[in-house]
Amino acid sequence: MPGLPGTRSPDGRDYRFAKDQVEVRLTARTVEVFAKGERIAAHLRSGGNGRHTTVQDHMPSSHRRYADWTIERIRRDAAGIGPSASTLCDLILKERSHPEQGFRACLGIVRLVKAFGASRVEAAAARALDIGARTYGSVKSILDNKLDRHAAPQHGQDAVTILHRNIRGRHYYH
Repeated sequence: MPGLPGTRSPDGRDYRFAKDQVEVRLTARTVEVFAKGERIAAHLRSGGNGRHTTVQDHMPSSHRRYADWTIERIRRDAAGIGPSASTLCDLILKERSHPEQGFRACLGIVRLVKAFGASRVEAAAARALDIGARTYGSVKSILDNKLDRHAAPQHGQDAVTILHRNIRGRHYYH
C-alpha cells in the first residue's frame, strides 16, 4: 500500500520515529501519523482484512531485505532440505502471532545448509523437534556440537527410582 505524497521524512529514515509517542488521525480512507505536529506518514487504509500492512520505505534497510521472502518461499526451501526441517519451520511460523516474526529463524535454518549440508541440517532439525527446540540458535548449537549425529535421549529412558523416607512419590498426591 503506497504512502500518500509528501509524507517521506527529509532524511529518508521514516522508521526513526519507532517507539516514539505519535498522534494518529483516522478517516474512512486514510491513516495519518504526526510527530510533534508534523505529518510523518499517511497511508490509504487497507481493505479491513484484519492484517497489518507495511510500507517498505518506512522500514530500516536491515528489515527490507526480508521483504522479498514469503511464507511459501520459506516453506518450499525448508521442504527442499527434508521433512523435519519443513516441520520445524512450519512450527516456528505458526507459533508466532505474526508468521513474519519467524522469518529470520527459518531463513537462518535454511542458510545453515551452505555450511553444514542438507543432510546434517535435516538431522539437526529432527533432533530439535525431538527435544522441543524451536529456534535457529538451537539448531545451530546442535550442528556446532555435532549432536545431529546422535539420537536424542528418550524421555524416561534414563529414569532411576530413588527410594528415601523423605520422598513421598506419586501415590501421595491425588
